[in-house]
Amino acid sequence: MKTVLITGANRGIGLQHTRVFAARGLRVFATTRSLSQSPELNALAASSAGSITVLAYEATDPEAASSIKTAVGDTPIDLLLANAGASSDKSQPFGSVDVKEVLRLVHINALAPLKLAEALADNVARSERKLIAFQSSQLGSIGNSSGDRYSYRISKAALNMVAKGVANDLRSRGVISVALHPGWVKTRMGGASAPVSMEQSVAGQQHLFNRLTMADSGHFFNYDGTELPW
Repeated sequence: MKTVLITGANRGIGLQHTRVFAARGLRVFATTRSLSQSPELNALAASSAGSITVLAYEATDPEAASSIKTAVGDTPIDLLLANAGASSDKSQPFGSVDVKEVLRLVHINALAPLKLAEALADNVARSERKLIAFQSSQLGSIGNSSGDRYSYRISKAALNMVAKGVANDLRSRGVISVALHPGWVKTRMGGASAPVSMEQSVAGQQHLFNRLTMADSGHFFNYDGTELPW
């Protein structure tokens, strides 16, 4: 791989992916909601000798995907990692589901990645690696899910459908599309009690990126490379 684009690169898993890819010598387009409120990413980019380009990307903005397309132009993108996402402060148990909150998370977690994939499909298809990875969650697996957290589960199940649909639609162009579960990771979202470090999660995912083939397109993977049920 030569070039990757990562959304949600200002903190957590996205920032660690950016750090590791840049250290490996790849060109990285790293997006963040706010350029002025991303000190770690900006500092990393400043020290990268030009290998990291920071771009503003607000997932709730209908024009955000086209703005990213304008910024990258015709640059081939070996890996589009749709990592940006949102959770909810509300537990959303059965009997207390907030419809507006569900729709907000579906917009951010499923529709925004879909529009980004649409905008950058030509860039990915033009690359050598031709890979789109959607950062999902095991909580979006119908096969594994229990109850509660309806808004988040619904949004990630919708994202899994996006990953599957993109795999089918872009297969003829040689593009691999997969959904990912990063593990329960020690991040601001995952909390300090999570059992998986960012370093473990990112190392596992990057190893997975290297070995995926067209036979894996349309599948759902844990960070350690094991396949998960839809």
